[in-house]
Amino acid sequence: MTAIVNPSIFRFLMDLKHNNDREWFAENKEYYQKEEGQIKNFFTAINEKLSAIDNIAEMKVYRIYRDIRFSKDKTPYKIYRSCGYKRATETLRGGYHLEITNEGSFLAAGFWQPNKEDLFRIRKEFEMDSSIIEDILNTANIKNTFGSFYIRNALKVAPAGFDKNHPNIELIKKKDFIFLRRFTNKEVLSKDFHTTVINSFIAVRPFFNYMSDVLTTNLNGESILKQ
Repeated sequence: MTAIVNPSIFRFLMDLKHNNDREWFAENKEYYQKEEGQIKNFFTAINEKLSAIDNIAEMKVYRIYRDIRFSKDKTPYKIYRSCGYKRATETLRGGYHLEITNEGSFLAAGFWQPNKEDLFRIRKEFEMDSSIIEDILNTANIKNTFGSFYIRNALKVAPAGFDKNHPNIELIKKKDFIFLRRFTNKEVLSKDFHTTVINSFIAVRPFFNYMSDVLTTNLNGESILKQ
């Protein structure tokens, strides 16, 4: 699979942005199919490299069609292309994401909107002891690649049952646990971009290893996985 992003994807997405209607899309079906095939090849090349260093259960290229049922924006098509890579569960947790767009391409890894059981378990872990997560956040690889957690979604007050004055309350209030790295179009088109993506995902592995241990054990450190 081709491990480079073709510059034409940015032209297509810009054309789509300025002609975001079903008539134009139908008239340019071959244009779309060509670009979709090329970007899927790149996403697949990333999956092959990622699968060599991690256990990936599923690669999902997200559809270009928008769900407009509950949106004020009724444009039918996304002006980005994105792909998710899910780690094999139940023992391995977390996932990777890559998005290509003229609006600011990025990659992300971690836990986006974890279910209530996982979120509670993570918060209880940080309530008991934050030393491991703080050590991970302070590693050179994380700091140089991402800085820290992406600040996206957090409660304004302490969640129910947690002390608002707890020293780890800022970690406990988080609703997502994500690392995010943004790229310019020039960076995306670089011949080394695929290596940058993989190295960025490698940087997250200590976090995933830790969180996999947390989310597969109870508060006493005993496995909750079915034998």
